[in-house]
Amino acid sequence: MMKKLHGIIFSYLSNPDLRELTIHRNTCSLPYGGRYRVVDFMLSSMVNAGISDIGMIVHTNYQSLLDHLGSGKDWDLSRKHGGLRILPPFGYAEKKEEGIYRGRMDALAGVRSYLENIRQDHVILAGGDLALNLPIADVYEQHMESGADITAVCTSDPKGDTKSVDYFTMDETGRITDLAIRPNAPEGCESLEIYILSKELLLSLVDHCAAHNIPSFSGGVLQPMLDKLKINAYVFDGYAARLQSVAGYFARSMELLDPAVRAQLFTPDRPIRTKDQSNPSTYYGPGARAVNSLVADGCIIEGEVENCILSRGVRIEKGAKVSNCVLMQGTVVQAGAVLKYAIADKNVRVNPGRMLMGHSTYPLAISKNEVV
Repeated sequence: MMKKLHGIIFSYLSNPDLRELTIHRNTCSLPYGGRYRVVDFMLSSMVNAGISDIGMIVHTNYQSLLDHLGSGKDWDLSRKHGGLRILPPFGYAEKKEEGIYRGRMDALAGVRSYLENIRQDHVILAGGDLALNLPIADVYEQHMESGADITAVCTSDPKGDTKSVDYFTMDETGRITDLAIRPNAPEGCESLEIYILSKELLLSLVDHCAAHNIPSFSGGVLQPMLDKLKINAYVFDGYAARLQSVAGYFARSMELLDPAVRAQLFTPDRPIRTKDQSNPSTYYGPGARAVNSLVADGCIIEGEVENCILSRGVRIEKGAKVSNCVLMQGTVVQAGAVLKYAIADKNVRVNPGRMLMGHSTYPLAISKNEVV
């Protein structure tokens, strides 16, 4: 059944509110949960539903994403026909002067020739900056049974930042009757910006928006067409994390220390795949102490770690104390240093005896390759 569904992942956004964390990468390739990148969750959700053709729309700053995805082999997407396709802005550069895509319809217009050649009847559109484990097969089934023109996935447990999120109001049949775009306070269910529609409808919407200079999907397609098209909601009640700001990224990362959250994200029947790095096991020194933390392979821990998420190859030297921190790959906290409520990007070095403290609502973010 899923051979009838094609995946499109929007991977061109670098959210400015993520500041230091997205200087060298876009939001999709942000490390999350120690071993993963954010894009792994949507990619794996599609693969778990049997989708074998996935196009990834990129624009700028995507080297880190390419390094992570490679040929797509770790997701079983390295194929002669179909598989994973990276879609740079080839049809776009000469038409627009202002650079980055202004919205999803803009991005789809930039890859229109790719959309025309899609082999499947239906398309699922999703952002790559969302950590969730979505049963896409169930969403597709509901879409087909309900006879909807568009099915939009939303959650009744809003976690997003209201200034960058849309909200749906539905009637008793599940049809969306109102769409509030970035209101001051949450109204109804939060849109996860994941949509299923037919290839034919998608192409006609892309052409309509291109001809009328409409860049946005929610403001340009959904809102004006609530009466004209049957747009239904699929309410997803599992865990869904939006990574929209430094504080939000920190809060969503810390939620992973709760076993109930991990159980919703990492279900055995829908595994989350990531790039295989074959690191050695983590080494804990004689005086090491690690409490309530997620520690990836290849770390060396000789100091104290509490309520932390450590990516591969992190080193905590003797006498160093790290608590409530997210440390990305290759970070070194040297002897006697103290780190609290901080996010250290890749290959950060904290010198011996330093003391750095943020707060749970305003964590300290240290840029990639910095020496503190």
